Amino acid sequence: MVADEGSSPSQSKPVPSKELTTRVLSALVMVAAALLTAYWGGWPFALFWLAAGIAIMVEWTDMTGIEPRRLVQAILGCGLAALTLLFLLEAEPWLSVAVGLAFLAAGAFAVSGAQKRVWAVSSFIYAVPIVLVPPMVRAHPDLGILGLLWMFAVVWATDIAAYFTGRTFGGPKLCPPISPKKTWSGFIGGVVAATAGGLLVAWIGQRYGATLPLSFAGLAALSFVASIASQVGDLGESALKRHCQVKDSSHLIPGHGGVMDRLDGFWAVCVIVILVLLTLDPTV
Repeated sequence: MVADEGSSPSQSKPVPSKELTTRVLSALVMVAAALLTAYWGGWPFALFWLAAGIAIMVEWTDMTGIEPRRLVQAILGCGLAALTLLFLLEAEPWLSVAVGLAFLAAGAFAVSGAQKRVWAVSSFIYAVPIVLVPPMVRAHPDLGILGLLWMFAVVWATDIAAYFTGRTFGGPKLCPPISPKKTWSGFIGGVVAATAGGLLVAWIGQRYGATLPLSFAGLAALSFVASIASQVGDLGESALKRHCQVKDSSHLIPGHGGVMDRLDGFWAVCVIVILVLLTLDPTV
């Protein structure tokens, strides 16, 4: 998620030191957990992202008021767990698709009302990239941990740079009806920083004998697109929260809100990555 920016330097309100400390400490814990499990790979890493995906699905269904809520969440959560298990067991893709669709149908069937059924289906579909794409990238022979570090760098650089450039320079609003504090200066700052961050990860990796299957020019272009996608993903989640009339997706993470609040931009980058992988290798 791209943090809200101040509307202008003169109008920015300082963040209370206690709140800022809480946000920083929470962020450090999340970053450490993501990096440590990425280093381990395998089951610990897959379970880390399964937990994130289930949390997102629960937040989505809570916000949209699906009933019977706990039953639907249990069915969809089991579906996400089944997809993780099949991935770790290296099952055939067709089996994973069939199992996913079966749990999706069961969850939708359990929901009362057509509109709520759509929300239930969308919660599962939204959670799947978070659950599967990071482990897929970690296990990919041409990407591995360097590919993950690129994803993290693009999202984190976008988030941090958009926040600080937006607060520093202010200026025209990016999308006032959805997120009134975000500015074009923050958007541009995020894109520039993400492109630089993506290239930096590739350069450092190359110095240690690890490479990504793209030229530096191609990686710069992909980082640029991924940063835009990250910020669009953030706006999409803001639109959902505005529709549901909530400020945060939950209060699970001190100082940050919910898991969806933190991973909306990363979700969009996961979608970009899987589209690129499918284009390069349709058997993924």
